[in-house]
Order: sequence, then C-alpha cells, then structure tokens
Amino acid sequence: MNDEQYGVGKRSLENMVAAPELPYLPRDPKEYNPGIGLIGCGGISEYHLREYQKAGYRVLALCDEIEDRAQKRREEFFPKAEVVTDYRRILERDDIEVIDAATHPSERVAILHEAISAKKHILSQKPFVENLDDGERLVAAAREAGVKFAVNQNGRWSPHFCYMRRALEQGLLGDVTSVHFSMGFDHSWTAETPFNEIKHLVLYDFAIHWFDMMCCFMEGKTATRVFASIAKTPTQKPAPPMLAHAAIEFDGGLGTISLNGDVQTGLEDRSYVMGTKGSAMSVGPDLLQQTVTLHLDSGVSSPALEGNWFSNGFHGTMGELLCAIEEGREPEHAASHNLPSLALCFAAVASAESGQPQTPGEVRKMP
Repeated sequence: MNDEQYGVGKRSLENMVAAPELPYLPRDPKEYNPGIGLIGCGGISEYHLREYQKAGYRVLALCDEIEDRAQKRREEFFPKAEVVTDYRRILERDDIEVIDAATHPSERVAILHEAISAKKHILSQKPFVENLDDGERLVAAAREAGVKFAVNQNGRWSPHFCYMRRALEQGLLGDVTSVHFSMGFDHSWTAETPFNEIKHLVLYDFAIHWFDMMCCFMEGKTATRVFASIAKTPTQKPAPPMLAHAAIEFDGGLGTISLNGDVQTGLEDRSYVMGTKGSAMSVGPDLLQQTVTLHLDSGVSSPALEGNWFSNGFHGTMGELLCAIEEGREPEHAASHNLPSLALCFAAVASAESGQPQTPGEVRKMP
C-alpha cells in the first residue's frame, strides 16, 4: 500500500500515534433474541440473512409473493423457518416480534402501517419512503404504538464510517465544518438489470447512503440549500446518467458528494470529515476496502478495522434495533432520524431535474 495514496504522507508518519479504541463493531443484545420475520426475499435479502445466521438471530418466517424465492432463502440460511406468500401470516404470529421489511418502497408503506398496527418492531429497507408525508405519518404511528422503528441504512455500520462516527460522537473532531465524499466506481453491471430503468440510479438509489452519512456527520446542523446535477459519460453502458454531484449548504458547514459510476480503472472511494479540533479521512479502491486516518493534535493514527460494509452493515442495523428494544431506547438509525437524509436526497434530485438550488424539506416526495 502506498502511504501517500491512502492519506498518510511522509511528514505525518513522523507523528504517528496509537489509534483511539472506539466501539465501531456491531453490537448484539445481552439476552433479547426475538422471533424475526423477513418480508421480501429478493437479491438483497441474502446479505440480511447471512449476517442474521452468523449472529445467531432467530428468523422464524420468510415471505415473498414468489414462493420459490422464499424457499431458496430458507434452504440457504434458516431451514426451519416457515415460508409464506402473504405477509399478514407473519404479522399474525405472536412469536414474531420483529419485522424486516425488504420489499420495494412503493409496496412497503402499507406493510409498515399494518406491522405497526400489529405491534411489531420494524427494520425497514432503504430508501425508507418515497414521500416525506408518508414517512412522518409512519413515525408518528410507531411512536403512538410504542413500536421501535429503524431504517436499514447499513452504511452507518460500515467499519470506516462507523469508526469516524464514533470519533465525532466522542468529541475528537470538534465541530464539523465540512464533509466531502468522492467516488469513482464501476456501476456498469446495472445495464442488464431492472436498475437500468431508474432514471436517478446514481443520485437516488446509490447516493442515498452518502446523503445519510452526510446528515450523520453534520448532526445538529440544518441543511439550508442543495444544488445537484447529473450527466452521462461517452462510454457508459447503463441508461441512467452515471455522473452525479451535489453541493450542500448547512448552517455552519458545507458538504459535497461527487460520483462517477463509469470508472473502469483507478477506482477510488474517498471520504473526508473536517472539524475544528481534527479531521478524519478514509480512502480505498471501493467501499469494502478502506483505510481510515485520524489527524488530531495528539498525532496521526490509522486503526486496523475488522469486517466490511456488507458484513458489519447488515449485522449492525438489526443488532442495534434489537439492542434498542432490549434497552428501552430509540435506535441510532430510527426512522425519524432518517427523514432528514431523505429530504436531502429528494432536494438533490429535484435540483438535478430543475437546474436550480432546492431547500431540503420543501421537496416532499421523490420527483
């Protein structure tokens, strides 16, 4: 590994210190291990179930309109689980306390309302909703019903992002003034999939993780304006534009997100969080391979992190929900905490459509 390429220059190496020990790994509840029902057994469900199996969670039922998909997941991960094609069968079961709703957003709102009525705790796949009004109604209903309601923003538990979040939470960086994400990646695989039909594939479906992390790192600041644009490259294979960027103004800070999904060589994923007391950066060829560097007054450090986005992320989202239920508190990734991320994303897409800056929160639904 080239030290300068990954954020540690020669001058910095002279001031290297031990990295702070921060609790970035996923947590499991001490005793609580409820029955879980998964609704939606599409491609992403493989990553959910693999991590639940590793963690020893109890998945008791799998639901999908296409029964063969649910049967396949049962055979792969939870051979004793019940397979159903009607999600209401899961909601009727008293031994299932937690629902993992992994359907498409357009189908999910009705399922979430019924799950709340059935007093089930919920982990909703992202994007949570396509309309902020729907999201606010669901959050209010869950609060009234005493239901813990979280969103599967699994990037929050990716090792590099979670370590940087913990550094911020412990005051190591001070007041964050700017956050910058840039990524050159190969998204050409989507050309032969249903993703090819999503106009804002990069700025919406993909970048939702980075809008969410922007809100996490800018916690406590209000996003006041966003300007975004999209474009196609001359060589891209997918139909949706593979270039996207967004510039975001906060009260007391600035953020940028720059994405190129048509990079074939020289892939890079870079995140940089700058505060009044220190900064944190993470660099690597992709979101699975990252090297974090902290620059503080005490010196420069680079922790050796375990895991990757997919393993830590999908374990972390369910684990944190279960811990929150056991401890009687709101989960870190509560649905209410995800609404500002969606507002930022919706405003960015509206800006790319109109060519004009937009105010987050005023764009109430996905354009």
